[in-house]
Amino acid sequence: MSKILVACTSTGCIEYAPERYHNLGIDIIRIHMFFKGNEYLEGFDLDPVKFYDELETLKDPKNNLPYTSMPSIKELQDFYESAIERGYDEVFVVAISSGLGGTYNLIKHVGKDYADRLKIVVIDSKTTCFNEGLLAITAKEMVDKGATLEEITGAVNKMISTQEFLGVDGKLDYLIYNGRLKGGKALIGKMMQICPVIHFNKEGNIVTLQTVRTPKKALRATCEELKKLIGNHSSDEYILLHVYTGKSLLNDLIEIEKEYGITCNHEDVIMSPVSGCHNGPWLAGYLLTFKP
Repeated sequence: MSKILVACTSTGCIEYAPERYHNLGIDIIRIHMFFKGNEYLEGFDLDPVKFYDELETLKDPKNNLPYTSMPSIKELQDFYESAIERGYDEVFVVAISSGLGGTYNLIKHVGKDYADRLKIVVIDSKTTCFNEGLLAITAKEMVDKGATLEEITGAVNKMISTQEFLGVDGKLDYLIYNGRLKGGKALIGKMMQICPVIHFNKEGNIVTLQTVRTPKKALRATCEELKKLIGNHSSDEYILLHVYTGKSLLNDLIEIEKEYGITCNHEDVIMSPVSGCHNGPWLAGYLLTFKP
């Protein structure tokens, strides 16, 4: 019988989620962050609450932006070598969306050197944060029940086809500092208090779903979109939770969602610092994953 190892990139927030997920036996492939002259490994020595608090009060943020880098080839080689040493013959990896960088492709590329010793499946989650983590958790639960690699891959791909990330950037500052919003659009956006409602498209790229004036209107637009996505599904068919960076906008969302009869059925999970550093500390929204 095959022995299957499940792994997830650190952006899956498994270590930032409730403690019951911390010791499931899922390997973490860590992405690096550089901030104020220090290097951090996400999920290991990077506290997300302190990180977002610091971003909110950072002096001269334009010249002190955090930036990220992929795992090194050596780190990925060590990961695959460790899998072999521990007696695994199959590896299932859930990676941050390929639309957010090259980590997914690098994990696949390094894995080719081990194709004669390991059967490797690397999944492009087409998302980030705990939606990504839930894919890995589902995979591990299936491994523990004796599922095959093919069965796990099918179930996870089904989840990917229906998952959703909806968020509101309450301020445009970090989008502007990081160059994602430029020129006249940046100036007009700040002047008019534009708050984009963002989500991941089917290709795994983060895009603007709606452009709304003022944070509270954007949060209401987000609730309206979420209601459409849930439709007539009962709460036992999906997992719904809040995702956030700083908590200021999250508190507003929790009040507004009451008007729409929205109730999350999972604890809130803070956004991965590697993912959230480009949006800044004023993001709040939802992660929705339908169960396979």
